[in-house]
Amino acid sequence: MIVPSAASKALSRAEAVRLYGRPRNSRLVFTNGVFDILHRGHVAYLESSRALGDALIVGLNTDASARRLDKGVGRPLNSEENRALVLAALECVDAVCLFDEDTPVALIEATLPDVLVKGGDYDLEQVVGREPVEASGGTVTLIPFVDGFSTTDLIRRIRES
Repeated sequence: MIVPSAASKALSRAEAVRLYGRPRNSRLVFTNGVFDILHRGHVAYLESSRALGDALIVGLNTDASARRLDKGVGRPLNSEENRALVLAALECVDAVCLFDEDTPVALIEATLPDVLVKGGDYDLEQVVGREPVEASGGTVTLIPFVDGFSTTDLIRRIRES
């Protein structure tokens, strides 16, 4: 079996649409985030997301997009290239696609996943991209967080030590 390299799973938007857009014969799952410092909570979330379909695309905020989210001074700590490579190295992630907008709605509309996934800190009504996904027959799933794991808490603990 040939295993794709992490770098080969980092796709442009056009490549993501070409490989995973509709029509397709598989169940596509999509999630997004900054994923600044990958931790156990992220891995559990991504594995649970991938289990909902045949392929998982992760929309990844660019550095500029992440800074606009106001996650804190100096964030993201890891560059978009490094974050993309680490995510793409995970077996459960089939593709990583950067987006520079404030939200991934354009990427979601371009790929129209069968399942759109967000963390349990969201309400369904808050999930960006819910409307086009549901209008095309897809579903939105909220996955609970693993308690005790967050990048913000991890950074706080590091700074306090």
